[in-house]
Amino acid sequence: MEQYALITGASGGIGKELAHIHAQNRHNLILVARSEEKLEELKNSWEAQYKIKIMTFACDLSKPANATLIYDTIKKNKISIDFLINNAGFGNYGSFAKINPSIDISMIALNVQALTHIIHLFLPDMIAHGKGRIMNVSSIAGFFPGPFMATYYASKSYVLSLSEALANELQGTGVTVTALCPGPTQSNFANVANFSASKIFKSNIPTALDVAKFGFRAMIKGKTVAIHGTKNRLMVWASRFVTRKMLTNIIRKTQEIKP
Repeated sequence: MEQYALITGASGGIGKELAHIHAQNRHNLILVARSEEKLEELKNSWEAQYKIKIMTFACDLSKPANATLIYDTIKKNKISIDFLINNAGFGNYGSFAKINPSIDISMIALNVQALTHIIHLFLPDMIAHGKGRIMNVSSIAGFFPGPFMATYYASKSYVLSLSEALANELQGTGVTVTALCPGPTQSNFANVANFSASKIFKSNIPTALDVAKFGFRAMIKGKTVAIHGTKNRLMVWASRFVTRKMLTNIIRKTQEIKP
């Protein structure tokens, strides 16, 4: 039986690698990203290589109408989504009081609102079919407060909390929810977030493919929270033994970019 995976933020980084893994597993793909050119390149390459069907949507998911359009088009084509991967998102570095407020508003619209909307659209069908795998790409940032990336950290905390709650609600339905929580990763995220000068990107960090392989395995197993990397898991575990104020200061020192 044909299986379909819907992946947002599929044109690069972790999203692209997750899409490639699904293609290698002969899953048909629904790819969503803003770059039509990149999506068409993937479609042409993978359809020929893996003999699968690929549908693309080049759009901005921060606009709610686009999520509805994607869902309606998929329903019109009588496609059932077996894997739903919410990867689209971005970050921004800077003092909260000084950054452009519109950037944070757009970030919340994409990282939080769009993700929530997409799950609302597709989850009832998954429950009705008695099966489905949902992966929400959060971050280890979701476990901490994040000075100078306050809104981004808060948005990933929302994704983590929502994923855990839904995983609990959906017990016995055949649908699972996995929150993938990577740390710093080799991708274009740091450049987009104006964060590439941070020292946390100067050390050896995993590739997007490493994270995607880990996340895919965790999703297939139905794991609720999947923290990538031993160092990151230890950091989350150790955070339980310090005060929130101390933890916030540690995160600030870790990522602060000094002139």
